[in-house]
Amino acid sequence: MTETDTQTALNRLIWPLRLTLSGLWAERVVRAFWPLWSILIVVVAAFAFGVQDMVPLEAAWIALTLALFGGIWALITGLRGFHKPTRADALVRLDSALPGRPIAALTDAQALGTTDPASVAIWQAHRKRMADRASTARPVAPDLRLAQRDPYGLRYTALTLLVISLLFGSIWRVASVGGLVPGSAQAMANGPAWEGWAQPPAYTGKPAIYLNDIDAGPLALPTGTRIQVRMYGEVGDLTLSETVSGRLDPPPASESAQDFEVLQNGTVEVAGKAGRKWDITALPDKAPTILSDGKITREKDGSMNLPFTATDDYGVTGGTAMIAVDMAALDRRYGLGADPEPRDPLIFDLPLPISGNRAQIIENLIEDISKHPYSNLPVTITLAATDAAGQQGLGEVLHVVLPGKRFFDPLAASLIEMRRDILWSRQNAARSAQILKAVTHLPDDLVRDKGAYLRLRVVLKRLDLQSATLPPEARDEIAEELWNIALIMETGDLDSARERLKRAQDQLDEAIRNGADQAELDRLMQELRDATDAYMQMLADEAARNPDSQSAENQQTMNMTGNQIQEMMDELQKLIEEGKTAEAAQLAETLRQLMENMKIAEGGGGGSGGPQMPGQKGMQDLQQTLRDQQGLSDDSFSELQNGPQDGQQQGQQPGEQGQGQEPGQGQQGQQGQGQQGQQPGEGQNGQGQQGQNGQQQGQGQNGQGQNGQGADNQNGTGGQSLAQRQQALRDRLNALRNGQLPGDGSEQGQNGRGAIDDAGRAMDLAERALRDGDLSGALDKQAEAMEGMRQALRDLGAAMAQEQRQNGQASEGQQFGQNADPNGSRDPLGREQGQYDNGSAITGSRNGIPDQQNIYRRAQNLLEEIRRRSAEQNRPASERDYLRRLLDLF
Repeated sequence: MTETDTQTALNRLIWPLRLTLSGLWAERVVRAFWPLWSILIVVVAAFAFGVQDMVPLEAAWIALTLALFGGIWALITGLRGFHKPTRADALVRLDSALPGRPIAALTDAQALGTTDPASVAIWQAHRKRMADRASTARPVAPDLRLAQRDPYGLRYTALTLLVISLLFGSIWRVASVGGLVPGSAQAMANGPAWEGWAQPPAYTGKPAIYLNDIDAGPLALPTGTRIQVRMYGEVGDLTLSETVSGRLDPPPASESAQDFEVLQNGTVEVAGKAGRKWDITALPDKAPTILSDGKITREKDGSMNLPFTATDDYGVTGGTAMIAVDMAALDRRYGLGADPEPRDPLIFDLPLPISGNRAQIIENLIEDISKHPYSNLPVTITLAATDAAGQQGLGEVLHVVLPGKRFFDPLAASLIEMRRDILWSRQNAARSAQILKAVTHLPDDLVRDKGAYLRLRVVLKRLDLQSATLPPEARDEIAEELWNIALIMETGDLDSARERLKRAQDQLDEAIRNGADQAELDRLMQELRDATDAYMQMLADEAARNPDSQSAENQQTMNMTGNQIQEMMDELQKLIEEGKTAEAAQLAETLRQLMENMKIAEGGGGGSGGPQMPGQKGMQDLQQTLRDQQGLSDDSFSELQNGPQDGQQQGQQPGEQGQGQEPGQGQQGQQGQGQQGQQPGEGQNGQGQQGQNGQQQGQGQNGQGQNGQGADNQNGTGGQSLAQRQQALRDRLNALRNGQLPGDGSEQGQNGRGAIDDAGRAMDLAERALRDGDLSGALDKQAEAMEGMRQALRDLGAAMAQEQRQNGQASEGQQFGQNADPNGSRDPLGREQGQYDNGSAITGSRNGIPDQQNIYRRAQNLLEEIRRRSAEQNRPASERDYLRRLLDLF
């Protein structure tokens, strides 16, 4: 084989040789520079994930610096270990892949036997065989395995991060790296800048402050103020330092956005160009204070009235009153000698104003806790107030006797005391039963209500059977029954105004002898006034029905005017207020004798036995419609408060006589239905017109019995719904509008008829609301209807008075009981009829002017009751909304 043939054979290896050489380059580059490209891949993956936008600027810079140093180290290490591959290296790699290394054989020369033809022939045959074998050469693949150089697989970790970043990140986010450093033009144009805000807590009511507008120096901020600072420009040109937050691990001073709260005095400084420094004074949020600024009093119904004053620099958000028995001040005798059963303290939420400033609150806590065993016992009252920051302030502990309902009937007081002993400890059950047996041994002169006595006997029998092992459920049931029986014996179920008057006199005498407090005496005095008015009304009606009859008990008669009786009542009130108990008791006894022997003469009874003025019958019907509308409004409110009721309460036993009803219903029959609907501003004298007539007509016309409201106020009269009753009242008012009313043709008469029209429209809307189940809306419209009827009564009453003066029928100075004017229009108290609307004088007559003090007291009591109920969170939302609307009106 010649040299030409050899060169030709080598030329055929040009492409396998080139490819093998390329593989050598790849192999040596990968082995030398795999740490470098692994670092680069990790950096790109991090930027694709947007790490540079998530970490602080300093952290991004540190990471970039570390990556840069790592890349430089990897590059230097790679350059040192890299050797450039040559063509000879490629030939060796290619030849080693062939059997017998043919390429090396082609390039060899014969060293021996060159002169021997046989030897030369053998050499040539060998080279030809090697040339044929070399022609089958193929490129040798590079060895890219790096397991020995990368035993931890770091290169694969870098590749995995890159793939994940491309899948879940964005390669375009790498471009945001340029935003870490502002351009030189931008930095030169804008320069370093900052902004700052101070936001006080919301409950302080203070506005936010823009710190760029505040000069360096002292600055007072409320504790908890949040300060926000934003810095722009090249990192490091502006820094923030502060000592007001007390943070243990503050962020770097060069961080562009910083938030912190002011918790202590210190400084806040923005250092750099246009920087500023403030000396911050942290204004502390003081804890609220609360105290009772008045003596705890007892309301007329026995409720506790505790005035208090709560103050806070930013506003009171809540408060409680905790009541616990004062064992140190307790007289541990009789039933209280036993160890008491454990009871949780009473905790009441203090009433707060619905709107307005709460920095200072002056309110009264009114709660009826007469049924609690702590009632009328020494207790400790701890007042607490909280503010928006959660701080609590405690008031001085009050050591008082817990007010509760007072019972002046001896048997009723005994029942209440035994009830307290049983609730104090069930060990007193046997002792209480024994004492009650002794008290009721001879009940004839002690027990006035036989039904109540029978119920008491049932309780005593049950107490005897269970006194040894009295369970808590039975104890509570017996205590409730004893309370109801005591109420019956105290207030009774009076059959007539005479019995009511006698009971009021007995209770007042008992209270005077026992030294009751002034509030209790005022309540009993008011009950005596009401009972006297009712009794005089009864005598007037009896005289009108039987003008010629004289009973045996009224043989010694006296003719008295309403003013004379009123003067005696005022004198008795004065003696009670002055503390002259002996004189008050004597005057009360004199008044009792006068009332027992009094007879109202015929002729001045208010027109019952004589002819009436034209339109007077219409006025009376309009007054009755107003009373019925008031009763319907009361029933609507009861249904809104308690839900629909089924006529009578279930479980009511015979003789219970309405004790299971809501307050204001159970014994309302004693005081007249009209009194329940008394509006603020109605005096005590005006109750005779509405309250007394309401009682008489309630018993005769509306079917109301002795037990209070009866079926008429139980969601319908005779099965009628509230909407049907409202429709009936509207029809009755329309009939009155078309009937005979005074003042026809006069301006006042037309105004009165217009007010009746307004009331009719309000009734129609109230009826629609009742049919739709909107009780709160119906109450608003019923109130408008009642106001319209009151206005109509005022206008029509003034018109009728004008007609009387024109006809010469108004006789000035006419005394009650005189018969000079058979057509005189005076009521049993000597007042001119038609001149009053629920006790309010219309034409200026001095005989009917109500007691202004009682008016204001009544209005204040109603307002306090509305506030108390509106603060009770367990009441329905619709009822609380209605009560808040009432508070907004008044």
